[in-house]
Parts: sequence; C-alpha cells; structure tokens
Amino acid sequence: MSQPAPIQVRYFFDPLCGWCYGAVPALKVLQGQPDIALSLAPVGLFADEAARPMDSGMAAYAWANDQRIQALTGQVFSPAYRDQVLGDATRLFDSGPATRALSAVQITAPGRELEALHALQHARYVDGLATSDAAVVVALLNRLGLHAAAQALQAGDSGLLAHARERMQKARSAWQQLGLQGVPALQVQAAGGSRVVTGQVLYGAPDALLSLVRGH
Repeated sequence: MSQPAPIQVRYFFDPLCGWCYGAVPALKVLQGQPDIALSLAPVGLFADEAARPMDSGMAAYAWANDQRIQALTGQVFSPAYRDQVLGDATRLFDSGPATRALSAVQITAPGRELEALHALQHARYVDGLATSDAAVVVALLNRLGLHAAAQALQAGDSGLLAHARERMQKARSAWQQLGLQGVPALQVQAAGGSRVVTGQVLYGAPDALLSLVRGH
C-alpha cells in the first residue's frame, strides 16, 4: 500500500529576523515529522538594497523586540549580540550574505540547509558574530564542514548569485500573493488545499502547531 504524499510546508523567513529565530523550536518540531516536507523560502526582507544602517535607533528598536521574543519563546539574545552586533554602527543590517549562504547550501548539501540556518542564527544571537559580513558567514560554513558552499560564497560564484536572487524573488512573489506582510510564516499545501500559518501558533505548544498544519 502506497504512503500518502507528505504535507508540503514552505517557510517564509529572513535570517536576520528575530521573530524567525524565535520560531526555531517550531521549525525543529516540523522537521522531525515523517509526514511533513519542509522547504525554506527566503524573502530577502533585509537583503542587499533592503539593508538598513545599524544606527542607535535601529539597535534600540531591535533590542526591545528581541526582549519580547526571548520572554515569549525562551530563545537567547545574549549580551555579546547586544554589544557586538547591535552595538556596531559600522555594519549594515543586511541579510544578503546569510541568504546567499543558505542558497549555496541548498545547491551543495540540500539536506543541511535548515541546520545551516539555525547555525547562522545561533552565531548571531548567542555568539554575537556579525552574520551580515560575508567573511564571517564563510568561516561559519567551513566550521560546519560545508566547504563547497563556503567556496562558492567566497568566490562570488555567478551561478550562486543568480540562483540566490531568483530564489528570493520567487519567495517574495509567493509571499506577497498570499497577502503576507511579515515573517515568519508558513504556507501549508496538502490534499485539502493551501493555507497559511502565522502568529502565536509558531511560538506556542507543538501539538497545536502540528494539528493546524495537518488540518485536524
């Protein structure tokens, strides 16, 4: 007897989004389900031309949000992150390098893309590393043993750049067509049709999330 097709779940996110980092426990729950196929859809919310200066106002706004996320989810936003990332006004708030890194992993080691995303988030929010810096991201990929992805990112491989740009454009288009305005968000596609999951359910009880995704 054939197995039913897995439920397809598309995850709209940006690697520099604090609320997306807050949703890490939910993503790990979904990834562990044999009847759910999870794919990543980076919308480039803060990437490249959408990058912002890390001035004192931006830093204060981000830190206030981060404290809300930590209280709600238990995800750690460390003093090192506050001081070394938010406190560094010389860098942009730019998710382009991290987004391209994930596309490099998708190409070279697709089964490890979610792992790479979680590592990038941990490096930023816990270790206080500047994941808006391509050299920092390359070093992280190498530490994970993702050497082919690191090499492509470091070299500015034209195929990677084109793939990452097209991927962001497709994700942003789908995100907008669904009427979404923020991240994180899930699009669930199953036999019963397509539906969107956002908001508090991503930060609540795993059973409630799974029930909603499965349409129970």
